[in-house]
Parts: sequence; structure tokens; C-alpha cells
Amino acid sequence: MTYTLFLVLIMIVAFLLILIIMVQNPKGGGLSSSFGGGGTQSLGGVQNTTSFLDKSTWTLSIVLLALILLSNFAAPNRNAVNTSSEIENTIDNREVQDIENLPEVGSTSQDSVQ
Repeated sequence: MTYTLFLVLIMIVAFLLILIIMVQNPKGGGLSSSFGGGGTQSLGGVQNTTSFLDKSTWTLSIVLLALILLSNFAAPNRNAVNTSSEIENTIDNREVQDIENLPEVGSTSQDSVQ
């Protein structure tokens, strides 16, 4: 449940970040000029709009990074049951087989052949 919540929040923040980036263009030729009205007499002024978009971009990018890092801790652990590796299991099985195949004490090589 927590992991799903993180994924939804990551998608929302990523979408908002895409919108903010598409709206701004510091050269003056982006979508921000069409929303601002075309002149320098826009609501709040051009400098304030640019400053708001710049701060929004940084804030959303930091929030996105934090959500991605936190979602790593909320992710379900799929390998919780089997903690030993396949190599360790193979080594353990070989040790058991080697112990079972040892000749008994006091027997000679002739006894083991017959």
C-alpha cells in the first residue's frame, strides 16, 4: 500500500515537473510568453514569473528525488524467504556428499572394491 502511494506521488510530481519545464523558457520564446500576454506588463511581472518557475522547478525536482529514494525503502522485498545463494547451496551439498563417500575407519582399499 505504501509503495503504491509513493508511485502515485512520483507520477504526479513528474507530471507537474514536465508542465513547469514546458512553460518556462529563459530566452522568451517558449510557452511562458503566450501565457504572459505578450508584453512586459504581465501579471506579477516577467522577472517574478521567471523566478517562480525557476523555484518551482528546483522544488519539484528535489521532491521527486526524495520520493524516489524513499520509495526504495517502501518497496516489497521479494527475496526475503531465500537468503542463501545457489552457490552456497551447491557447496553445502558437495560437503555432505564428500562426507558420505568417505571410507570407513579400518577398511582397506580391497574391502571397498568387493
